[in-house]
Amino acid sequence: MFQFKQFTIQQDKCAMKVGTDGVLLGAWTPVDNNPYSVLDIGSGTGLLALMMAQRTGAEQIDGVEIDEHAHEQAVENFESSPWGDRLFCYHADLETFANEMEEEYDLIISNPPFYSEDYHTNDKQRDTARFQDAMPFDLLIEAVEYFLSEKGVFSVIIPAKEEETLMCLAAEFGIYPFKVTRVRGNEQAEIKRSLIAFSRQLVEKIPLNELTIEVERHQYTPAFEALVKDFYLKL
Repeated sequence: MFQFKQFTIQQDKCAMKVGTDGVLLGAWTPVDNNPYSVLDIGSGTGLLALMMAQRTGAEQIDGVEIDEHAHEQAVENFESSPWGDRLFCYHADLETFANEMEEEYDLIISNPPFYSEDYHTNDKQRDTARFQDAMPFDLLIEAVEYFLSEKGVFSVIIPAKEEETLMCLAAEFGIYPFKVTRVRGNEQAEIKRSLIAFSRQLVEKIPLNELTIEVERHQYTPAFEALVKDFYLKL
C-alpha cells in the first residue's frame, strides 16, 4: 500500500508498483488547458488518473489497462478515492480500445511500460526488441493522434535516450513537444528520464530544463519537493 495525502494506492496485484517516474509525471504534467476529459494509457494501479483527479476538475477521467489484475486494482483504487464518480478504467489493449471508442480527450497521460535500460544484456538487438515489445511508440502515438482533442495535451515520461525517437515519430503525426524536462537522480548522475508534453501546435523554440531529484540519498532537492509536495505525505 502507498499512502498519499489525499488518496491511497493498493498495489499488491500489480507488477508495476508506485515509483518516482509516475509521481513525477503526474505532478509535472501541464494542466493549464483545464481539461474536461483525461485518458491514462497503461493505467496500472491508477496512480496517474488519481493524480489528475486531484489536480484538475476534469469530469471524465478514463484509464485503459491490458493486465487483468492491474485493471482490477485500478478499479478498487478509483472506488476508494474521493473522486470515484469521475474515474473509470477499461480492461483492454490499446488497439482494441481505440477501435471501440470515439472519445476525444483534452489530456492524455502515459507512463508507458518500457524495457528499462537499467537492465540489459550484451545483445543490443535483443534489448531493442524487448524494449519495443513493452509498448511500441508508434502504437502509442497513433492512439494519441486519434484521441487528442484540438487543444489537447499529451504528457509522457520515457528513457532520456528515446527522446529524439519519440519526438520524430510524434512529428510525423502532427504532434509536437512544447515542454521538456530532463531528470537526473543526483548531481553526479547522468540524465535518465525525459518528461515531455506535446500538443498539435508547432512551437519553434521548446523550453528545456533539468530536474535533479536528490541532493544525497533520501534527501530531496527543493525543486523536487516543490513539485511533489501536494502528494507525498512527508513533505
